[in-house]
Amino acid sequence: MDWWQGIDAYCERTGPEFWAEPLNAVTNAAFLLAALYGAWLARRTADPWLGGLAAVAAAVGVGSFLFHTFATRWAGLADVIPIALFIAFGFALVMVRRVGLPWWGAVVATAAFMGVSPFVEGLLRPVMGSSAGYAPAFLAMLLVGSGLFAAGRDGAATLVSASLVFGLSLTMRMADEPFCPVVPSGTHFLWHVLNAVVLALVIRAAARRSPARR
Repeated sequence: MDWWQGIDAYCERTGPEFWAEPLNAVTNAAFLLAALYGAWLARRTADPWLGGLAAVAAAVGVGSFLFHTFATRWAGLADVIPIALFIAFGFALVMVRRVGLPWWGAVVATAAFMGVSPFVEGLLRPVMGSSAGYAPAFLAMLLVGSGLFAAGRDGAATLVSASLVFGLSLTMRMADEPFCPVVPSGTHFLWHVLNAVVLALVIRAAARRSPARR
């Protein structure tokens, strides 16, 4: 496999140059802002696990920047691996902090979620295309957040809000190619900005607080 093979996957890219996707590249700074928020919250609550989640959020921004500048196979891995880590890590923390599972239970739940995700992606790919890979995370946030809300648990509104913003973010990702003829810059950069908000909300939802009923 040629790890330096170029990838042209977004409307904004019109050539192989490093800065061929300026908006898609620069808007990754939003992920770093989300990571800084997470680091501040981790320091404020003396929560090293949250600090780890914030560090992964920073890696998401760096990896995505590499992909939207180098646009190669290896950069694609640098993009998707931190995202997968954030999803798994964030899911596990929410299971412990908000749902109230023990760590071993959170590990089992996370493994089950990651195991089912490819099947959900396969079902939705005909409708959502490459964005189907993110549908399991959206559904997990929406369902877990709704369940927490029904149970009167702390953090429910934050998680539901994250799912709603993520739904809009997914819409912007899917609109990138279809709207390319009328929006030359594409809409993928909005996926970055909105996703940074999602990451910040997930970090907030995973902060160390005791689940409390109304």
